[in-house]
Amino acid sequence: MADLQVRPATAPATVPAPRRTPPRPAPLEPARSSARDRLHRAVLRIDAATPSSRDRAVDALRAYSILGVVLGHWLVSAVVLRSGGHLAGDSPLRHVPALTPLTWVLQPLALFFFVGGRVGSQSYASAVAAGTGYRAWLARRLRQLLRPALALLAVWTLVLIGLAAAGAAYETVRTLVQLALSPLWFLCVYAAITAATPLIRRCPGRLALVACALVAAPDLARALVGDAAGPDALRSLNVLAGWLVPYALGAHWAAGGLARRGHGLALLIGGASTLAALVLWCGYPASMVGVPGAAVSNLSPPTPAAVCFGVAQCGLGLLLCGALRRLTGQRERPTPPPAADAGAGAPVRATAGQFRWAAVALLNLSAMTVFLWHQTSMLATTVVALGLGGYWSGLHTAPDGPLWVLFRLAWLPVFAGVLALCWLSFRDLERSARRRPREHAVHVR
Repeated sequence: MADLQVRPATAPATVPAPRRTPPRPAPLEPARSSARDRLHRAVLRIDAATPSSRDRAVDALRAYSILGVVLGHWLVSAVVLRSGGHLAGDSPLRHVPALTPLTWVLQPLALFFFVGGRVGSQSYASAVAAGTGYRAWLARRLRQLLRPALALLAVWTLVLIGLAAAGAAYETVRTLVQLALSPLWFLCVYAAITAATPLIRRCPGRLALVACALVAAPDLARALVGDAAGPDALRSLNVLAGWLVPYALGAHWAAGGLARRGHGLALLIGGASTLAALVLWCGYPASMVGVPGAAVSNLSPPTPAAVCFGVAQCGLGLLLCGALRRLTGQRERPTPPPAADAGAGAPVRATAGQFRWAAVALLNLSAMTVFLWHQTSMLATTVVALGLGGYWSGLHTAPDGPLWVLFRLAWLPVFAGVLALCWLSFRDLERSARRRPREHAVHVR
């Protein structure tokens, strides 16, 4: 029997299992971004949120005007502890006349009115184009001024009650109140001129010339008729007329005037040369702020010298606009904000110009808060240090020499820290006043 060969059964062919691709690992993200990265991202967001049509030079001029006033008051305003135990005001300008040129840098109020005229005129034009009436527009503009001011008044009312209960000397109370509430005169004048914006923007250039003539008229009348009650009464009108000049120039700038470089040069050279003539040959003070004990103050009310100084400042501001735009990183198109899912391998860095713009933008958002509370921060430091039993150079001593200035410079960071606390406490009042009701939303600056 033949051997029967049986072929072994073969296993059925199997289909190979599909090859699984391992999942791609997600990009590793840092557990926590560094403080530096968060700062750079915040700066880039501010830069990206700024419309390309916004003129950053205008905001930079306003920021400088606020910082100039703050530093100027901190440096030239002194509160001295007298032998009788009360506080009294003084100024290093009275003891060290060589500090007078400091007032030419740290008295930039005209720039604030200049920028205010431009922004106010543009704001009203935008409101009219959107169908918003004058009353609604003015109410919103004044609300930005009044809310922070009312908070300052409320706090100092409580302070006055506390000082009276503690039996503080009348001289001390008067000194503190005068210095703390001194910024309010500026707000009153600014609010009155702002209310006249629709009239000012009709013929701003001519109105600036008329205001200059009104400021000069009382002094010319005094030169002709001698010391009389009439010219002195007319000088009180200079409080409005003097600051109307830079505001009207700002409105003229908004209307398309002052567009050429020659306009800025004319304002700078004309204002500066006339100011020099008034100081050298007409007896006006060289200091652009009031000096205790001086016969004439260039600010109370504004003199022709103060107006010429403001005109020169406006001209210089126009000439610096190009440089300020470059310094704040202004471009035709803003940089897009950093992506939220950007990984650690792609660090985001803001430029120096974007950092400068972020600082300018944040200061402009709280300009009134910083302006109103900067004197309070200085006074709070002075009184608290005195209450703790200290008698500090540059804080309670007479400003009678350069050494006092050096000590006062050392106190500036303390003043700034107290001002930062005031800013944190009251900034929301100003920012809430800037928000527009939804039913009356108007794109105004």
